[in-house]
Amino acid sequence: MSQPVIHNLETESHVADALATYIADLSAKFIAANGSFSVVLSGGTLIDTLRKLLEPPYIKSIDWSKWLIFFLDERVVPLDHPDSNYKLAYDGFLSKVPIPKSNIYPIKENLSPEEAADEYEQRLKQLVANNTLKTSPTTGFAKLDLMLVGMGPDGHVASLFCWHFQRFEKKKWVTFITDSPKPPPPRITFTFPLINSADQIAMVVTGEDAADAVKVALGEHASFGYPLPVQKVKPEGKLTWFLDSEATSGLK
Repeated sequence: MSQPVIHNLETESHVADALATYIADLSAKFIAANGSFSVVLSGGTLIDTLRKLLEPPYIKSIDWSKWLIFFLDERVVPLDHPDSNYKLAYDGFLSKVPIPKSNIYPIKENLSPEEAADEYEQRLKQLVANNTLKTSPTTGFAKLDLMLVGMGPDGHVASLFCWHFQRFEKKKWVTFITDSPKPPPPRITFTFPLINSADQIAMVVTGEDAADAVKVALGEHASFGYPLPVQKVKPEGKLTWFLDSEATSGLK
């Protein structure tokens, strides 16, 4: 694993600009090499930070028809529910670009959290079996091209929280949680082995509420251990941080 690349930018708007360029470049690279570009979205503010992709030159230069969209974690609610990450992503981004609906993979509705996690994992495995997705030769997990990951103020990523055993899962690709400390409680989430099998991970963190966790993850004592879930993000490929000055204020 290579050392992470850290983009310490002035404002959230600068982060949005840099992220758009980064994603567009990766899209062209992976589509040229493999004929598709698999992208994993998380919820929260990250969807808004993708807004520059909806503007020139990106909106017309990207081959959206080759994108495959997955969800890093999801609240186990109907897809039209205000808490749904799919709805957030669809309303804020996906409905505004010509990605075929068949290339977007939301969770199945009307399942229990455990059933929804198992179903999503089986769908990923089927996409590997039919060569839609690649496999990591190291882990045997699906190797997605790009994971767009945010971080909570407590240092959690996806729905992998500090005091929950799901952060230690080693075998499952997708697991579930019924007592999330953030509402709503029932969720499914990619596990760290699947996250870290990715070719590229963009860690997008903005705002002063993340400053303490950024200080732990990237500060002078970061190598002392792994107290925060975000510190377990170590992809086979490359990790790139996109930070604004508020998020890095604790490092100064």
